[in-house]
Amino acid sequence: MIQNLSSAMEADQDLHIAKHVEPENLPAMIQPIMKLAQSDGERDMLLLSLLTAAGSCMPNLYFRYGLTGKKYYANLQCFIVGSAACGKGIANLALELVSKVHEAAPLVIAGDSSYPGFYKQLERQNGRGYIHESEGSVITDVWRSSVANYNTALRKAAEHEPITRNRARDNSSIACPQLSVLLTGTFSQYKALVPSIENGYFSRLLTLIVNDQQAFSSRYVEPASGSNSVMGTAAQQLYDLCQALYKSRPMEFSLTSEQRARLGQHLETAYPALMQLLGVNFHSVVLRMAVHIERIAMILTALRSCSPRSSAEQVPSSLSPESYSGSSLPFREGKGVGLLCSDSDYQTAELIGNKLILHMAAAYRMIKGAEQPSVPKIQPLDQRAMLLSLLPTEFETKTLLDEAKAQGVPRSTIFRWNEFWLEQGLVKKIQHGQYKKVS
Repeated sequence: MIQNLSSAMEADQDLHIAKHVEPENLPAMIQPIMKLAQSDGERDMLLLSLLTAAGSCMPNLYFRYGLTGKKYYANLQCFIVGSAACGKGIANLALELVSKVHEAAPLVIAGDSSYPGFYKQLERQNGRGYIHESEGSVITDVWRSSVANYNTALRKAAEHEPITRNRARDNSSIACPQLSVLLTGTFSQYKALVPSIENGYFSRLLTLIVNDQQAFSSRYVEPASGSNSVMGTAAQQLYDLCQALYKSRPMEFSLTSEQRARLGQHLETAYPALMQLLGVNFHSVVLRMAVHIERIAMILTALRSCSPRSSAEQVPSSLSPESYSGSSLPFREGKGVGLLCSDSDYQTAELIGNKLILHMAAAYRMIKGAEQPSVPKIQPLDQRAMLLSLLPTEFETKTLLDEAKAQGVPRSTIFRWNEFWLEQGLVKKIQHGQYKKVS
C-alpha cells in the first residue's frame, strides 16, 4: 500500500502548520505576535518559537503520562532547520517574549557554555532554564571540547531525569531539570548536533524544516503597532502568568478522557505506516510525539489565562508570591486535576504534532543519508498514507473530514485523496457517504 501511494501527486503537499490553525483558536496573547510574520514559513517558525519560549516560563505546571504517572513539564526542545534567507530571524522574537521574566529571575542560559558553566547556572536557577541560539553551530562548536559537551544533560533534561555531577572538588545534582531549548540553523548544523538516528537526542528534539525563500520586502512598521509594542505587551502578560504559577502550588494539567483516547488511537494506528516507511528505529519519535503534543496543549491552555496589564502598573522586580498582584489563574483548587485541556487547544496541538512528525521523518531520512540537499525534502505521501491508516475500517464522510481537519489537510484535497483511494482499490464505497478500507 505504501509503495502504491508513493506515486501520488506532488501538488498535494502542504506541511505548513500555522496556516491550518484558525487564528481565533490561538491564545489571545500570541495572536498579535503572529501577525508580524509575512509568510507561511515565518508563521510556522514563529508559532513553534513562541510556544517553546513560553513553556520555559511555566513553573509548577505539569501533566502525568505513562503507566507510572511520570510528571512532565512545559519544556520543549526544538531546532528550526532552514537555508539562508528563509526568515529564521523571526524566531528571535521568542527571546523578547521571555525578557521580563529573565530580568526578574535569570532564565536564559548561553549555548556557548562549558559543561561546568552550563551545569552551575542551571543549578543556580533551580533546574530551570531557556537556551536560545540563532546559530546552531554555537553549541556544536563548543561541544567539540570534551569538557564542554552537555549533550547528555540536554537529553536527560528533555525527560526531566536527574543530572548528577561527581568531581573531586565539585559534587552536585539537579533532581528535576526543566530546560527549554530553541535553536535555528542550517541542516549541516543540525546534523552536527544529531549525527545519527541512534543518538537519543533525535527523538527528543522537535524539528521544523523550512524550505521557503524570503523575498525582499520593505518591513517598516508604525511605532505604535510595531514589534516592540506588541512584544512588550506580550512579555508583560507572560510575566504575570509566570508570577501566578510561582505563587500557586503545583498544578496538574490533563487531557479529557476523549482526548486521551484519541491520542492513544493516533499512536496505535500511526505505528504500522511509519514503521513501514522508515523502519523500526523511528518508533521512539512516534512514542515521544505523544508527550510533545500534550506539552503543546498544556502551553496553549495556560497561555489563555494571560490578560493585559495596565500601562500604569509597575512590573515587580522579582518573581515571588509577595510581589504578585495579577489575577488568579483559572485552576480548580483542591485535590486532583487543576487544569483541563479545551477541545480547541487539543486539536491545535494534535495538528502541530501531526505536521512535525513528518518534518522529523524528513530529517530522519536525511541523517540516514538517503538524500543530500542542504535542506531535506518532505515527501507528501507520508501524510496521505498516515491519514488513510488513521481512518477506521469503516468510515463516513464526516469522519473523513474530521480526520483531515486534525491533520491540516484542506477539504478539497481530502476529497481528491478519497477518489484516489477508490480508484486504487484501497477503499470501496458501501453506500452514499459510507466507505470501507480494503485490507
